[in-house]
Amino acid sequence: MHKENNIGDPSSNSTTRLRHRKRSIEVPPEVPKSDGSQFLVNDPKKYKSMLIRTYSTIWMIGGFIFIIYMGHLYIWAMVVVLQIFMARELFNLLRRANEDRQLPGFRLLNWHFFFTAMLFTYGRFLSQHLVNTITTDKLLYRLVSWIVKYQMFICYFLYIAGFVWFILTLKKKMYKYQFSQYAWTHMILLMVFVQSSFTVANIFDGIFWFLLPASLIVINDIAAYLFGFFFGRTPLIKLSPKKTWEGFIGASVTTILSAFLLANIFGRFLWLTCPRKDLSTGWLSCDPGPMFKPEIYSLPRWVPQWFPWKETSIMPVQWHALALGLFASIIAPFGGFFASGFKRAFKLKDFGDSIPGHGGITDRMDCQMVIAVFAYIYYQSFIMSQNFSVEMILNQILRNLSLEEQQLLYGQLAKILEERHFLQY
Repeated sequence: MHKENNIGDPSSNSTTRLRHRKRSIEVPPEVPKSDGSQFLVNDPKKYKSMLIRTYSTIWMIGGFIFIIYMGHLYIWAMVVVLQIFMARELFNLLRRANEDRQLPGFRLLNWHFFFTAMLFTYGRFLSQHLVNTITTDKLLYRLVSWIVKYQMFICYFLYIAGFVWFILTLKKKMYKYQFSQYAWTHMILLMVFVQSSFTVANIFDGIFWFLLPASLIVINDIAAYLFGFFFGRTPLIKLSPKKTWEGFIGASVTTILSAFLLANIFGRFLWLTCPRKDLSTGWLSCDPGPMFKPEIYSLPRWVPQWFPWKETSIMPVQWHALALGLFASIIAPFGGFFASGFKRAFKLKDFGDSIPGHGGITDRMDCQMVIAVFAYIYYQSFIMSQNFSVEMILNQILRNLSLEEQQLLYGQLAKILEERHFLQY
């Protein structure tokens, strides 16, 4: 009945045509057969496609390097911008123009939940770092302390306000569409913000732990494209007909070797290895720790005598980088396969067309989301020192104690030190 009514409605037909024109990234429902005709090596337009893709890649890498140079806060801002674009692309997947016109303000509700989730994810993390930045200003200190204390309540109140807003907008004959949008919005928030919290933590633990995993995904993607472009002939997985074993294996070897070499290059810069304890943008100086201090290794005996070097220096972090490279080359691509299956479920070629030759932002971030979580867990499990230091204790005091509690602690420490000094004499 619903389909018949739409056929008789000219406005509905125009809406359908409009939607069809906008979604130029739509593909036929059937999955192409992996007979080799879909491979890049057999694509007659492959060089034109490669030129467009290369041009976009150069611009993205150049912009990425500039943001890395600017520092931690700018990298975090980049992550937020990418999240907004990803959310927009994912929100639009289940949009229906006809239903949205009957529900004014319903799109705004999705973004209300999005920014509430952003405040919940980043609020406490950033406000705790902000305490270390403005401790000399009493007014700002009290404001930040208040935000830290009540941040969870504020976020809960905002979410409940959105929940009530959703209930009040429920409209007869639109329930199924509205509840599907509600569930879809929460799935997007879970997928986008869970990994992003780990990403921001990696940034402030040291840009190294953000830059290396992100670079490995880029290298793996480029190497897989090039190896598949020139040599790909054996199908890898049906979800991605253009993916080949030649591209997968070539990219894996390239990524693992790159991980070992890049860790040595990145580990030489304090700007990349020092953690950021506040929200300032000044230059960093710190003891990089034993992970970034080269150790001398003698080359094995089977190395030819004519080889000019008899020993080499390797940073301990380079061995850990091999684990990141292995994950980036073998496991992380399954994030791309998942995205491919997801797109086929919605009969889409790409999530969007924001990046020429690449598709949408989500198409570029599928594997990044997977490795960001792994990099955080690996760092916390095998890299981060568990020893307490004076700096770590002071940071905990500044973050978790009020000004009055800090003064009380100072008085008690002074009293203990005076007693110990008196006993020594």
